[in-house]
Amino acid sequence: MSDKLTHLDSEGAAHMVDVGGKASTARRAIASGRITMSAAALEAIRAGDAPKGDVLGTARIAGIMAAKRTGDLIPLCHPLGLEAVNIDFTFEENAIRAIATASLTGKTGVEMEAMTAASIALLTIYDMAKAIDKGMVIEGVRLIEKTGGKSGDWKASL
Repeated sequence: MSDKLTHLDSEGAAHMVDVGGKASTARRAIASGRITMSAAALEAIRAGDAPKGDVLGTARIAGIMAAKRTGDLIPLCHPLGLEAVNIDFTFEENAIRAIATASLTGKTGVEMEAMTAASIALLTIYDMAKAIDKGMVIEGVRLIEKTGGKSGDWKASL
């Protein structure tokens, strides 16, 4: 793997990487993050009693929509025709974990789309439950795994 920064040209100016000559391959990325909160907020979300309604359903839709807009949100990120985006939630002690998976067959990876999906899903949980707990903390958003592409497969050491 090269240590060269691919979004900088020979003179150090930012540019969008040309992926035109790359082969299309199956690519998938999984990202995760969590939001810690009070027991009252966690229980309201679990029971479906949050003041703004279905917190996790809304967060799932927001994360999927965000993944589809990643190229609009992050400079130099290619707009991609995603084939699938899935977001799952797990309840942890005083927290909810979001796990986002993005996939496609294409010329560039979907790591940014998976991390954007996880981030926006968590921000949506905050927005929908802030009436109960304004002190919630979003933490640990990171890439967990990626497959496909020239650099091959990668998995985070947990």
